[in-house]
Amino acid sequence: MQELTVTGRYRIDSIDVLRGLVMVIMALDHVRDFFHRVIVEGGDELATGPTDLDSTTPALFFTRWITHFCAPIFVFLAGSSSYLLGLKKTKKELSSFLMKRGLWLVVVEVAIITLGWTFNPFYNVVILQVIWAIGISLFILGLLIYLPFKAILTIGFIIVFGHNLLDYPGINAGLKGSLISNLLYFSDFSVYNIDKDHLVLIVYSFLPWTGVMLLGYCFGRLFSSGVNAAWRKKILWQMGAGLLLLFILFRFINKYGDPVPWSVQPRGDVFTFLSFININKYPPSLHFLCITIGGGMLLLSLLEGIRNKTTDFFRIYGRVPMFYYILHFYLIHLLVVICFFAQGYSNSQIVTPNNPFLFRPSDFGFNLWGVYAVWLLVVLILYPFCKKYDRYKSLNVHHKWWLSYL
Repeated sequence: MQELTVTGRYRIDSIDVLRGLVMVIMALDHVRDFFHRVIVEGGDELATGPTDLDSTTPALFFTRWITHFCAPIFVFLAGSSSYLLGLKKTKKELSSFLMKRGLWLVVVEVAIITLGWTFNPFYNVVILQVIWAIGISLFILGLLIYLPFKAILTIGFIIVFGHNLLDYPGINAGLKGSLISNLLYFSDFSVYNIDKDHLVLIVYSFLPWTGVMLLGYCFGRLFSSGVNAAWRKKILWQMGAGLLLLFILFRFINKYGDPVPWSVQPRGDVFTFLSFININKYPPSLHFLCITIGGGMLLLSLLEGIRNKTTDFFRIYGRVPMFYYILHFYLIHLLVVICFFAQGYSNSQIVTPNNPFLFRPSDFGFNLWGVYAVWLLVVLILYPFCKKYDRYKSLNVHHKWWLSYL
């Protein structure tokens, strides 16, 4: 029987490599948020939204679309890692750890990551994104951990495959509009005022992501010691291909699984294809989850047993995801500040109306080539820091408890 490749404490190479790959791709989307300049032609703004089929370009669309794979794969693998962690802990220990770590991640989102996004020390805008959704989902998983495995699997399936029922007016009538309902499911960048000077922006509703984490937790059983690697690779391929086929089937039927159906586009066949794969992320639709998690399973199958310089490179980021995630926001925004003053902007332009990001005027930035150049720069700058922190964490995680929270 081929042994599973495990490195460090509860580490599995293929999971770390895939996690690292999506973390690197994720940075592209955040660099685009900060650095992509809106194209202006004849006084009209073009390409204002990367997935707006009336104005985008194929290159801009795919720059955004490829990053769709990051959040669902990361949340799914967070669930899998929780299962593997549970192989070394009692139910009580695992439950306590997941609940405490979940609450800690909510604090990180509000206090640390929001500041990295905005560079606003007064926290006039607090942004609830993927880390807060992971935190709440970990907390819920910690509560559900005492249930039988099949019960957790069933709850995950019901949420992931059934949550799009809430898109139908006949079902959601009377549910939408409140703070609680937006935190759970309906938020589409919903804004709530805390007081006259402070507000909360809800980007990620947590319920669908909780379903993803529960299924990821159950998926982790495939990576238990003693599972035949050849069998696991075959199952991963079959599950991944099955989810992609399910996406194609649901998408062609065009009736359930995504609130925005695809349609023939007046700009031609290319944009009709883009409409077909233009799936809803906020909240993540069933179509969105099928294609992204299905693709992730195929990659896990391909990565099984492979180790070379390329996988070693991505593994570093995958072993220290929180460290990388926090640092990359501050590095990107620091580069924004440098370019802001280098391009001749003044202090009076630091704040832009209706934009929570400081140092980001509407006409600031580069074309798409410039975005890719900054992205590569960010990834390469962070590599030695992540490598050094990974070494430090590996040497100290057994006797410095706080490292498990970072």
